[in-house]
Amino acid sequence: MQRAHRNRTITLSEQERKNLRERLLFPRDPLALADILNKTVCADLFDILDKLPANFVDLLIIDPPYNLNKNFNGFNFSKKGDEEYLEYLHGWFPKILKTLKPDGSLYICGDWKSTFCLYCIMRERLIIRNRIIWQREKGRGAKSNWKNTSEDIWFATSGEEYYFDVQAVKQKRRVIAPYKQDGKPKDWQETEEGNFRLTHPSNFWDDISVPYWSMPENTDHPAQKPEKLIAKLILASCPEGGIVLDPFLGSGTTSATAKKLGRNYVGIEINEEYCCLAEKRILAADMDKSIQGYAGGVFWERNTLNSQKKREVCRH
Repeated sequence: MQRAHRNRTITLSEQERKNLRERLLFPRDPLALADILNKTVCADLFDILDKLPANFVDLLIIDPPYNLNKNFNGFNFSKKGDEEYLEYLHGWFPKILKTLKPDGSLYICGDWKSTFCLYCIMRERLIIRNRIIWQREKGRGAKSNWKNTSEDIWFATSGEEYYFDVQAVKQKRRVIAPYKQDGKPKDWQETEEGNFRLTHPSNFWDDISVPYWSMPENTDHPAQKPEKLIAKLILASCPEGGIVLDPFLGSGTTSATAKKLGRNYVGIEINEEYCCLAEKRILAADMDKSIQGYAGGVFWERNTLNSQKKREVCRH
């Protein structure tokens, strides 16, 4: 497929596929932590669930197939009724929880159709802490329904004690109505680039851009999550040097982002093409640790960081 000159979508040549395949782990019995740490495991999750070590994961990030008809590079997931989708979740969810540490955390992604089933499966074994709603920005229009432009992420923990670093996930927001007290800014900063306030993160995220053709993290995966979104989950709920497990890795967003942020990772993905894409992104993270929308230890509102960078270039 011929792509536009400015299209930055990550692709693979035949030589890259051959070289990157050598980096993949095709698992055998038994699976020790040393075998899978910082590896992309190319396997069917159902085949290796019982082989994974227990209680080694600080953070589980799970982005399973939503209850939709979707083609994942030849693997077709078929839409099911709620009871059948719950049965699918029951087939693997309880077992993957065995990898989680007693003080570990879990995030699981879904849309409005699958979120009820996700809540049901989680409440059986975990302490549900919150539901994050993130604005996907994109979405098909509908003539007889509301345009769907949001998704859910459920947050839960194994127990009452868990890691959460709120300072690491603060957001830098523009101040629209700057209020001053005694002539000085109150809870905000006045800068040459504009007026900004650092705010505590909420459970509604409207600052996420879905990867598209001009972004260097973009792939052809049909349900790719943004690095910025995953970075929030990792920084909030996994200590530096901790371990993040993604059992539905896809094109590698969780592993690449974890590496950029100084965390260990384990990624499991059934599709070899996506595994190779993940490895290409992981290797690239050695040289470029930037994450779109995250800089200076804070998350910026959508489009504000790029605007500031342009102003800095013009000023110099």
